[in-house]
Amino acid sequence: MSKLPPKHQFLDLSDYGRSGGKWIAHSLKETSFTPIHVTLLFVLSGMIAIYAILNGHYVTAAFFLILKSVIDAADGELARLKKTPSYVGRYLDSVSDLLLNMMFLLAIMYVTQASLLWTVLAFVGLQLQGTLYNFYYVILRNSVDGDLTSRVRENSVPVALKGENQSTVTLFYHLYKSLYGVFDFVIYRLDSSARKCEPFPSWFMTLLSVYGLGFQLLIMAILLLFGWVHLIIPTLLAMSVLIFAFIAIRKVFLK
Repeated sequence: MSKLPPKHQFLDLSDYGRSGGKWIAHSLKETSFTPIHVTLLFVLSGMIAIYAILNGHYVTAAFFLILKSVIDAADGELARLKKTPSYVGRYLDSVSDLLLNMMFLLAIMYVTQASLLWTVLAFVGLQLQGTLYNFYYVILRNSVDGDLTSRVRENSVPVALKGENQSTVTLFYHLYKSLYGVFDFVIYRLDSSARKCEPFPSWFMTLLSVYGLGFQLLIMAILLLFGWVHLIIPTLLAMSVLIFAFIAIRKVFLK
């Protein structure tokens, strides 16, 4: 089940795990498994990848990074199949991704003896890339009546959805805000007028999808497979430069 109506769907280069995610979701539809259980499974896959990196098992690490992307696609699919949208699940997913990204890069810093400064900058760049993609993607979904679980501005506690506890939603909202708030603020300030323009065309969203977490993990996995672990941090830093190019394209051509 797509987050967008058919007319506005695009080739998402970061969403290669969707078919596997759908298979997992359909397999779990009639079970007691919840989307949050699936989120915890992708956290486990990420932790195994980190352990493998620290021990020099780069092929294994690459496998579990890709597996994480596949499982990551399943929690939202399962929520839509079971018709149980959840703010708690949405925030837990995002917080888990951020913490795993941090640990991925710290593990890479450890095995390559990279500079802490460059590692921190790569992490910030990685998060800004993902935030830009999600910012434009959420704007598109909201403008064409797509999935509305995510909001363009997370600046207030949402009202709990059916089956959720308001205090739990509030707790996870504040946790999300404490970790993502600065990245959301920076991207919003760089292109606050984006939400006022016409729905973004498919070609733009496809190009932008290189900033989706799945594509970022794919790049890491490929570099790990070839034993080029020392290139991961420089590659993420180089990719961050395109943030300004994408924003410029949006401002000049998409109004």
